[in-house]
Amino acid sequence: MKTQIQIKEYVHKVLDTTRFAVLATESESKPHASFIAITAINDLFELVFATYRNTRKYNNLKLNENVSILFEYKSDKENNQQEITILTAFGKAKEVEIADTDTIFNVHLLRHPQLKTFLLSSDCALFRVKVDDYQLVLGIDDVNWWNINS
Repeated sequence: MKTQIQIKEYVHKVLDTTRFAVLATESESKPHASFIAITAINDLFELVFATYRNTRKYNNLKLNENVSILFEYKSDKENNQQEITILTAFGKAKEVEIADTDTIFNVHLLRHPQLKTFLLSSDCALFRVKVDDYQLVLGIDDVNWWNINS
């Protein structure tokens, strides 16, 4: 079992190096998974992503703000093996308010410059996830939790 400080360091490492993740949403008791470009802000307390408004993802988020976001992080070990870390963030997603759009847009674009056309689309919506918990899986018997608000 890792300390909260060690878990936060692992979370930082994963979020600093991982640019994409899988977002899980739910509507009418049906789960939906989506591949997203992600940006961590506010010292891991929030995650940002974008989506078109005419998608199942957007509709699900408008009906149910509860989400989980799964990240995979791979690193090479000394003996030519890969070490895989799985990080899942749990929280609530809300569309970014107009007053915050420019700041969030610029931070997300800086991390994902290849998405400029998508992000500038009039049908694109930015979402901010306020993270409640992170689950860090370092191995089958090495599962750690970090409640970000404690």
